[in-house]
Amino acid sequence: MKTIRQVGGYVIFFLSLSASILVCGKDSVDQDEKLTKKMSAAVNVFLKTLTPDQKNIAQVAFEDPARFDWHYVPRTRKGLALKAMGADQRKAAMEMIRTVLSAEGYMKAGQIMDLENVLRVTETRPPNDTYRDPENFSFMIFGTPGAEPWGWRIEGHHISLQFSSVNGQISFTPGFMGSNPGTVLADVPQKGRRVLGQEEDLAFDLLHAMDKSQLEKIVLNTKAPNEIFTANSRKASLEKMEGLAMKDMTTAQAALFKKLIGVYLQRYHVTLKNQQWAQLEKVGTEKIHFAWMGDQTAEIGQGCGHYYRIHGPGFLIEFDNTQNGGNHIHSVVRDLNNDFGDDLLRMHYEKAHK
Repeated sequence: MKTIRQVGGYVIFFLSLSASILVCGKDSVDQDEKLTKKMSAAVNVFLKTLTPDQKNIAQVAFEDPARFDWHYVPRTRKGLALKAMGADQRKAAMEMIRTVLSAEGYMKAGQIMDLENVLRVTETRPPNDTYRDPENFSFMIFGTPGAEPWGWRIEGHHISLQFSSVNGQISFTPGFMGSNPGTVLADVPQKGRRVLGQEEDLAFDLLHAMDKSQLEKIVLNTKAPNEIFTANSRKASLEKMEGLAMKDMTTAQAALFKKLIGVYLQRYHVTLKNQQWAQLEKVGTEKIHFAWMGDQTAEIGQGCGHYYRIHGPGFLIEFDNTQNGGNHIHSVVRDLNNDFGDDLLRMHYEKAHK
């Protein structure tokens, strides 16, 4: 099934996501290779649409420090922005995103871009304002697609998604999605929209499923931080895993916890989702912890907002909804060993050296 939506002056196609089955062994390797080739082909199609000047803006060496200069706030960015592209170029750029995300993830990305239109209204900015701009999302390619290693990024206000290809495997972290507002309250066409509603609702469901003794471990502080702890750090790191481990949850609680984790992984292409889940199972899903800070109710504009994190060996998810009276969400998926393909690159260079 296919639907069409208008976002920031251009059309995005959303394809329905079919049920997926975890693949492993040779089938998994084959799927990885297929996605790598598909991603490379999509980026090459985009590059072929660019003029020489545009290409100089959009493409840099894989070793360029800009690959690690990422953020999710409104700012001046390197790369080629959607507003600097023609219609065919925009279509090719959006196809790059669609290639590596699920239909659900692609829809979230488009809706986050469209929230810039909401902010223009709520902040009484003119239609041509460049601070809140649904077309100010930039694309950068690092290295040459198909010539390993290489990578690319889409980034703008509340979106920062990076993909690194090393020896036929894809790293897809850090992966940031935010939503301001978290719930659209203004009288605009997007009223009622909650781009990251699942990420919030399931976490509350899990929190409220816990008994008193479990909550004593889960709730680290009655006050939430005003930002995710790892922010836009080059390498994510937290001193220790805190909260309640999955092994200490009931069967029903553990199932709900897995469902919450799945919402984040579901943003990505099924191959990447399965790849990450297989890695979590390898190190032990029972070791993954759930921790909470702040209010335990979801009332907008009440109290200090709320924060939670999902922290396991080599894996971290953070969710923060504290700004704007608890109606401004930041969420991120980090691989504590393989952000920007670090672990894959280490093995790649070790093998090359040998």
